Amino acid sequence: MLELVQRTGPVNQTVLGLLAVLSIVSWAIILHKSWAYRTASRHTRAFLDAFRRSSKFSEVQAVCTTIPESPLVGVFQAGYAEINAQLRLTTPAPAAGHPGAPAARPTLKSLAAVDRALLRASAVEVNKLEKKVTFLATIASAAPFIGLFGTVWGILDAFQKISTTGATNLSVIGPGISEALVATAAGLFAAIPAVFFYNHFTSTTKALASEMDDFSLEFLNIAERNFT
Repeated sequence: MLELVQRTGPVNQTVLGLLAVLSIVSWAIILHKSWAYRTASRHTRAFLDAFRRSSKFSEVQAVCTTIPESPLVGVFQAGYAEINAQLRLTTPAPAAGHPGAPAARPTLKSLAAVDRALLRASAVEVNKLEKKVTFLATIASAAPFIGLFGTVWGILDAFQKISTTGATNLSVIGPGISEALVATAAGLFAAIPAVFFYNHFTSTTKALASEMDDFSLEFLNIAERNFT
């Protein structure tokens, strides 16, 4: 294989160099996102466990700093901040002359506003999860065509040599065609892992997005029971 690469022309070598760079970038993204998704899934399990064991939102907020990679943390903090903002505006002060009177039950002004805050935060978290993943789709789409360009150029070069030498036997045209096909093989080598992991990461993102939707509904149910 190294011999074939060395024998290729400058155009094909440029194509192979570009495909090598794309393959390296692809694997760097794959390794980074694999670690990020694995960490996000682990922190999400820990967050849900802490959320369902806690009796107050403030207790959950205290845990968030220890599991920052979970997308549910961002969703929870957005909802919690919206609830706190509404409660500060709607909680009445104690009646004058009755400092010992029990405080009124805090109520939310708009549950729909909390829902909107959760939706915005979910969209932000999904965008974070998808960051750099779309570049894998670009590599998966472009690499085979770049390799095909190198192959076509190599075959054109081989036919040019045939027209120059006038020889048409396989021993003359075979090496040129085999050198040209190396570019197609390199394109597939770069594209196949990118396609596989792009689909895998997309599926994982959908699963985490579904967990965010479920968590948002659970959060809204708790807010409605306690603050309306």
